[in-house]
Amino acid sequence: MDKLIIHGGKRLKGEVAISGAKNAALPIMAASLLSSGYSTISRVPDLRDIMTMGRLFANLGAGFHYEDSKAVINTEKIKVYEAPYDLVRKMRASILVLGPLLSRYGRAKVSLPGGCAIGARPINFHLNGLEKMGADIKLESGYVIAKAKRLRGASLYFDIPTVTGTENLMMAASLAKGITLLENAAREPEVTDLANALISMGAKIKGAGESVIEIEGVDELKPADYTIIPDRIEAGTFMTIAGITGGDIILKGCRQKHLDASIMKLKEAGLSFENVPDGLRVTGPGRPAASDIKTQPYPGFPTDMQAQFMSLMCIADGTSIIKETIFENRFMHVAELKRMGADITVEGGVSTVRGISKLKGAPLMATDLRASASLIVAALAAKGETVIHRIYHLDRGYENMEGKLSKIGADVKRAKEDQ
Repeated sequence: MDKLIIHGGKRLKGEVAISGAKNAALPIMAASLLSSGYSTISRVPDLRDIMTMGRLFANLGAGFHYEDSKAVINTEKIKVYEAPYDLVRKMRASILVLGPLLSRYGRAKVSLPGGCAIGARPINFHLNGLEKMGADIKLESGYVIAKAKRLRGASLYFDIPTVTGTENLMMAASLAKGITLLENAAREPEVTDLANALISMGAKIKGAGESVIEIEGVDELKPADYTIIPDRIEAGTFMTIAGITGGDIILKGCRQKHLDASIMKLKEAGLSFENVPDGLRVTGPGRPAASDIKTQPYPGFPTDMQAQFMSLMCIADGTSIIKETIFENRFMHVAELKRMGADITVEGGVSTVRGISKLKGAPLMATDLRASASLIVAALAAKGETVIHRIYHLDRGYENMEGKLSKIGADVKRAKEDQ
């Protein structure tokens, strides 16, 4: 197990190449199961979750090869239709193979994901939708066992927008008989990217990125040859890094339109933004100003940026109110930030952050992916040394974070934990 050692206080300056979006790569990889042959997916980040999905494909009997940000998947010889517990427990996105396997092969057995560190994320929307499309679904010994001769189109309504639910049912509907309507669907860019990938494979989809998506099922799809979008959360994280260090960072390949809500709030905090060729220049203020946020489904402020924004607010001039409405346990980074001297109080889903002039380095423990990022953001501005333990969380969602930070002047190194 590794740790990160950071000596903060440096003004960071330079260019950062934004990697492909993990949350787009994983469902698009799952979509390859809807076809037979070699799918090639480009700009895939080198992350632990990507490799876990690769192992899941190998378990199904598919070929998987990853090299130079490119994943090649051969689905010609699928012979197993199960996502076992050992893989699903490591990565909840494994549930995304349920819809494709059921729709193309008529059967699937997928372990229930259970809860997670940041709160329960039930899959009842996935299962209810598939049942309305004609699937026979049973829950046995911790597994979803689903069967269907051929799924049928249906009108499906989500009580609340769900990203993986929208993605799973959109993939399942692509080979279903008839038309499927997904109402109150998730609108995230990653959902739209999956729809665009499916359309490139021959699917008939309208309305992706809107609250109602229409899918007209087709008899077959061809293998994918697709390049995924850049990671908006990685880009947003480096924006907060520019803000907290008073830095000057150019984000190469960043898509500004995917970060409108985050950029609006970061501008309130005093950050400056400038379009440059193939990227966005972000300049931090001398000291950020306090700004309030409330997490919401896209296009609102993303829950995946809440922790990083909180770190920025820890040294802001004034008091910030941060409301988390998506996940009930997503303030676990607060205790670690307080170890650095941050003045934060939490009541239910609301954190009050009173900005101080300087954070201090401390030994810290990462609790989840975005909490890991928030601790790095804070450490880069803190006085002295910060050691962040359990950074395996970070490796699930950020490609070569310490390498990118070192390139723009950060004093950061990875080391093995003491045995």
